[in-house]
Amino acid sequence: MLQNELKELLTYVARHLVDEPDAVSVTVTERGDDLVLELRVAAADMGKVIGRQGRVAKEVRTLMKAVGQRADTKVSVEIVE
Repeated sequence: MLQNELKELLTYVARHLVDEPDAVSVTVTERGDDLVLELRVAAADMGKVIGRQGRVAKEVRTLMKAVGQRADTKVSVEIVE
């Protein structure tokens, strides 16, 4: 249940940051007790998702960790090409 909610939230946020929202995909994997969300976007949109000095990526990770903490789950976000 939490996995789907986290996936939908990250997808929603990422689609509103990029120029090609149809290229956004999120996969959820479990590593031990942790949830890892892998975010993929179009190559041209990588800079928008990462932001200057990684600020946007840091805030996205902070948001997802906060949602995970409410459910006592450690969540991390990886932005992959």
